Amino acid sequence: MAKRILFATSEVYPLIKTGGLADVSAGLPRALQAAGHEVRVILPAYGDVIDNLEQAYSVGRFKVGDAEVELIETILPGSDVITWLVSNKKAFARSGNPYMNDDGNPWVDNAERFHLFDKAVVELAQGRAGPSWKPDLVHCNDWQTGLIPALLSLEPVRPATVFTIHNLAYQGLFDFETFQQLDLPDVFWHHETLEYFGQMSFMKGGLIYADQLTTVSPGYAEEIQTPEFGCGLDGLLGSRSDSLTGIVNGIDMVEWNPARDKHLVQVYGKLNLKQKLVNKTELCREFALPVDTGMPLIGMVGRLVNQKGIDLVLEELDQIVSIPAQLVILGSGESKYENRLREAVKSHSDRISVYIGYDEGLAHRIEAGADIFLMPSRFEPCGLNQMYSLRYGTIPVVHSIGGLADTVVTATPENIQSGIATGVTFYELDAEEMYAAIRHAVALYKNKAIWKQIQLAAMRQDFSWSKSAAEYSKLYYRAKDDAVMEVG
Repeated sequence: MAKRILFATSEVYPLIKTGGLADVSAGLPRALQAAGHEVRVILPAYGDVIDNLEQAYSVGRFKVGDAEVELIETILPGSDVITWLVSNKKAFARSGNPYMNDDGNPWVDNAERFHLFDKAVVELAQGRAGPSWKPDLVHCNDWQTGLIPALLSLEPVRPATVFTIHNLAYQGLFDFETFQQLDLPDVFWHHETLEYFGQMSFMKGGLIYADQLTTVSPGYAEEIQTPEFGCGLDGLLGSRSDSLTGIVNGIDMVEWNPARDKHLVQVYGKLNLKQKLVNKTELCREFALPVDTGMPLIGMVGRLVNQKGIDLVLEELDQIVSIPAQLVILGSGESKYENRLREAVKSHSDRISVYIGYDEGLAHRIEAGADIFLMPSRFEPCGLNQMYSLRYGTIPVVHSIGGLADTVVTATPENIQSGIATGVTFYELDAEEMYAAIRHAVALYKNKAIWKQIQLAAMRQDFSWSKSAAEYSKLYYRAKDDAVMEVG
């Protein structure tokens, strides 16, 4: 039976994007609607979003405490999914990053902003504001929406709730003074509710009060129940293990399709895999590297931060280029890593090239032109680039963690013989272990028959959102049952 789903998020592509949450918030609602559910996406009306809307209209104004908000309706570009924007100029009508100012620091009023958004979602979910449409279930995502399940728990009758953890490291922590300023019920200031080591945690609101919890891979669901990855919440998550499900994110199989990718100089597929070489040649030229089609080209795309393991790559750079291999990197992040990469380019200008920043088209061309894609992340709730790489026949070398372990089948002799190997993994978070994995991938690369077999196995993987949506649909029914039992 189809459900009416209100999908609450702080970002959605292409309206606003800072990371993978935006991609999930675009792909999953589309797939849910295609599966027969009636979906509304709701997010704050940031200044840049409003400025770039082609069609939108007001569907009502209502009070949230002392603040007045306007609900603006549009259609998520590239879909038929109705999208609601919660507009309040003081809270949201600012340009740039939705969470941080130009100095890279969090907006000082983030707690007030997302508390306002969450309360507005509750009013809409309860049918007390705006359109008459009422959801059967509210699907919340990450700390910015964590107060929604908590506030709905105070209602005598309410919709079911699901809360998805995209990255447990970001919890929405604020001091007790802020808690008091938000005028939240006293019951929420307790270590068994929102209090977290003397601070208020928006994330705990979702973890404690949602009927069902999800995260973005089965591996990450297990990892966050351990002290190493639980960010101090492993005990709580362990106590809710029966309600915690890991569901691997999907990818946009249309946007990321080497046979139709508008960003490539040469499209290709499983039947004409040799055409991939044209993209490698052009990528080397774009990065001002010598064209050597016999030398493996390794690509990286991502934030230049500790989580992504860029320090391990820097530690082994001299070794990697001496394999020999070439390396192209697209990303930005901590200045110390950016500067070290710039220095490495000066020392190895014929083997290493770096683009500091982000360019969507270039990201596609790296996925298509590289032979090997490197992802040595310290932790990775799901990861998208390894799935893009598999789709493009670019063999991933990954740290076997979280979603990377769930999506890449490592090239052991047995897996190669069985035809199921899709990449190379390493298990210890160690620079030498990573380098050994790269060496293993390069050895496979030199055996053209085995390499092509691995490429074809990789390209056959199905990471469509329809698979994820089917799993979420099952979860929604469980959440609805839990909510009925709780209210009853």
